[in-house]
Amino acid sequence: MKGPTLSTEAYKQQTKSLVISPKRGVIYDTNGKILAKSTSVSTISVNPGKILYSNDKAVPNELLAEKFAELFKLKYDDVLKDLSSESSVVTIAKKVNLDKSEELKNWMSENKISTGINIDEDTKRSYPYHSLSAHLIGFCGSDNQGLEGLESEWDSTLSGTSGRIVTTTDVRHNIISDESEQYVPAENGSDIYLTIDVNIQTTVEKYLKQAVNENKADSGIAIIMNPTNGDILSMANYPTFDLNTPFTPNTKELKKTWNKLSEEDQAKKIYAMWRNPAVSNGYEPGSTFKIITSAIAIEEGLVGTDSDTFTCGGYTTVAGRKIHCWAKASHGTLTVRQALEKSCNPAFVQIGKRIGINRFYKYLDSFGLRGNTGAKVAGEASGYFRDKNNCSAIDLAPMSFGQRFTITPLQLITTVSSIVNDGKLMQPRIVYKTVNSDTKVSNNLEPVEIRQAISEETSAKMRSMLESVVSEGTGGYASITGYTIGGKSGTSEPPGGKESEGYVASFISVAPIDNPQVVCLVILKHPKNGKHHGGTIAAPVTSQILSEVLPYLGISSNEKSNKEKDIISLNDVIGKKYSEAVKILEKSGFTVVNESNTDNYIVSSQYPKAGISLEKNSIICLYDENTDTKTVKVPNLKGLTLSEAKKKLKELNLNIEIDGSGKVISQDISEGTKVEEGTIISITLRSSGGGQ
Repeated sequence: MKGPTLSTEAYKQQTKSLVISPKRGVIYDTNGKILAKSTSVSTISVNPGKILYSNDKAVPNELLAEKFAELFKLKYDDVLKDLSSESSVVTIAKKVNLDKSEELKNWMSENKISTGINIDEDTKRSYPYHSLSAHLIGFCGSDNQGLEGLESEWDSTLSGTSGRIVTTTDVRHNIISDESEQYVPAENGSDIYLTIDVNIQTTVEKYLKQAVNENKADSGIAIIMNPTNGDILSMANYPTFDLNTPFTPNTKELKKTWNKLSEEDQAKKIYAMWRNPAVSNGYEPGSTFKIITSAIAIEEGLVGTDSDTFTCGGYTTVAGRKIHCWAKASHGTLTVRQALEKSCNPAFVQIGKRIGINRFYKYLDSFGLRGNTGAKVAGEASGYFRDKNNCSAIDLAPMSFGQRFTITPLQLITTVSSIVNDGKLMQPRIVYKTVNSDTKVSNNLEPVEIRQAISEETSAKMRSMLESVVSEGTGGYASITGYTIGGKSGTSEPPGGKESEGYVASFISVAPIDNPQVVCLVILKHPKNGKHHGGTIAAPVTSQILSEVLPYLGISSNEKSNKEKDIISLNDVIGKKYSEAVKILEKSGFTVVNESNTDNYIVSSQYPKAGISLEKNSIICLYDENTDTKTVKVPNLKGLTLSEAKKKLKELNLNIEIDGSGKVISQDISEGTKVEEGTIISITLRSSGGGQ
């Protein structure tokens, strides 16, 4: 009478459906270096009350709890409570490394435990570079689903499709092999290849962190784009966080107060930590936006670069209100080129007036500033501008020099890239290729040209003016020996009522200006070390970054520095007697420092290492096998002359590498960092620069 019902119940009881998890795709940088990968792990679960020895005798919960707690670093009482559950299945530990699951298997075998403990295959996402490009890459949850960044935005590509096995089990839940088994294979996720270059990203993050710390800024953002195809070579934010432990507070200040925060406030802080300011946070770009205002006016034939003139008396009046120049003094009569060089606000208010509201907004849309860039990154925001119909002359005035509206850093660098790239607006590209991990079939994502935003003629004029800003104007600190650099500084003040948000200092560099290959934007938010002008504190950072990035990309300099005549390759003297090593090194033009207590020994190590190129008279430290390398703290060299910097470093047995002339504006190793004696400190000197 109950045959059909019992048969159905028996089928449910005897049938087991196993999910086959697909392998998540790998994220690579442009050179094929792994940024995110999945590794095999195990999930440990139990069937409470059905954990039996091979003689069908029940295994004591106390014994199990003790072993699980020891093996997986769990609390004994919590595990014991789980083992006493009435649930059919209880998960004990997730994402267990294979060595731990293998240890559990051996323990079960030794104790002859035959059933009730399940060890299922799983995967865990790991990030070999930890915090590198963390905000862009993002991370996955415990179920391997993308939660933030590219892991979320490209989740459907990376995740693949689950497979399934439907089979029959006995009373002990052991699988019974029979012909009724159904098998649907999993489809693994595809791999994605980024335009990000790990080597460039590492350089950018190093100098961005240094700039934030030295200027006591709240945070910093840096992006490098190839203007010809829209490729993002680097996108960095600081402070950053470790992708392998994304729920751990990322700053000392946050760690100190973490336990005092409510759960709601903790959640807010964590979400803020994950947020990618380079694409998600709008900001007032300040004077960097004068590039765009200039391009509009020139494109519309409203001004000539060196013919039309404007007057700065220290301020200008719009609708009865005074708008002051940042310099707090009169610039006098200026051409458009000179107005850009000096970053004169009154001149740009007058240029903006010529443009007018309708034309201004037409170009905002042409450059895509009122939408988003379409970069296919998570959380991208759009620019925010006052509605055109509600925009008046007093609104347009500050907008003409980059205030009282917001755009994202990604929008700004995309627009400036179009202005120097013969007017072609390119869609930012982060992912350039996907590869099916099973079939190895690749799908190339070609660069996308959105539109011709301005003419080639206007673009050429803008490149010429941007070069003048660096060679003659407020961008002097962005110059790089041997390269023609263009750029523009920016300093935006906080709006009324939000003074606590502080200034935003920025600089955008273009190199080489005659054939742009890279555009670099650096933003420092709320610097509190006494200086806040973009030309003073952000321009040197772009110079530091591009001084390393341009040679790395194979972009050769157009002149050789005189110092190359005095560059010497360091000899290898390890294994030689100290007296012999001194003769060899001094003959080559080096100064030797004996770090040992005797001069009768065989050299076991030298610093710097052999093969490196050094200036004549550089210091070489020699050690015997019983002497540890000596360390010193790097001094602050900023503001010193070359002779002063050399003297200070020589006193600490440190070497120097020089770029430029004038006074030191930056150093590659921060003040207070401990380094070995003999370390090379690279310094950049400039004789002029700074400003808004």
